[in-house]
Amino acid sequence: MGFHMTFYLSYKLRLLLLFTLCLTVVGWATSSYFGGPIQESPKAKDFIANFKEAMFWGKKKTPTNEASVKKADLESCPSVSPHLRGQDKLIFRPDLTLEDVQAENPKVHRGRYRPEECKASQRVAILIPHRNRERHLMYLLEHLHPFLQRQQLEYGIYVIHQAGSRKFNRAKLLNVGYLEAIKDETWDCFIFHDVDLVPENDWNLYKCEAQPKHLVVGRNSTGYRLRYSGYFGGVTALSREQFFKVNGFSNNYWGWGGEDDDLRLRVELHRMKIIRPMPDVGKYTMIFHTRDQGNEVNAKRMKLLHQVSRVWRTDGLNSCVYKLLSVDYNPLYINITVDFWSSP
Repeated sequence: MGFHMTFYLSYKLRLLLLFTLCLTVVGWATSSYFGGPIQESPKAKDFIANFKEAMFWGKKKTPTNEASVKKADLESCPSVSPHLRGQDKLIFRPDLTLEDVQAENPKVHRGRYRPEECKASQRVAILIPHRNRERHLMYLLEHLHPFLQRQQLEYGIYVIHQAGSRKFNRAKLLNVGYLEAIKDETWDCFIFHDVDLVPENDWNLYKCEAQPKHLVVGRNSTGYRLRYSGYFGGVTALSREQFFKVNGFSNNYWGWGGEDDDLRLRVELHRMKIIRPMPDVGKYTMIFHTRDQGNEVNAKRMKLLHQVSRVWRTDGLNSCVYKLLSVDYNPLYINITVDFWSSP
């Protein structure tokens, strides 16, 4: 009896020890198979880290995705913005800096802006021909950015700078601005804007219409009267299609004068009618300056004007040759620098 009891206990003990040993071996093998490679393999570590990060960002990005959907679903901006305030008293501070203007326009990025509360009815490119007018440009940017934002426009401001000191060619610079801007964005409307004219009334809408639009009805230097009945200079608005249809500006007006009359003749040849805002709306302040060196009166302008009907098809956008030196995306505007005297 004692022998059988001892043998029975010994047999059970051996079975228990064997079972414990098996569990230990299985546990060791499982740990080595699943735990070891993951702990030692960098790829496995990266996989787990990336998986966790993806899960984290998947949760965090949901609001951003919702915001994108909301932006895509924005309603169109009203035809007349509720932010317009009419005639404005313009002040030109002598101590103004570009940093000041940038601080006043935090939503302008790389020269571009679009309203957050609605979808703008037009994408508008502002083209400003420029050379040696840095202070005028700064004053214009100070007033033009909030002016355009109050109109709820999606816009970009392009400053087209002519390098060198030879004769200035405003019209050709504006052709360059158009050609470079359409590479950048599908703009609906183009505003051709002198750097020394600042709009006074934000009811003067910087939008394109069914007909080309002349925005400068009057300015302070002319007693706010139209300079002459056919005047089409200073600030004009043409749609992408309208400007392309007339083949843009002539490239042959070196120095001051004539290019705006040439454009008017091109518009009239295509049976388009120039429209203007009301006189009390189309008012501008002209910043005083003396005649620039290299922008003397063009003595050939009258001769060129008599040739418009013959040459407009071959002199314009399709014949505009230039060397592009740089395109710089500054905070407040896109600066395009070109050379007209070097080979492209």
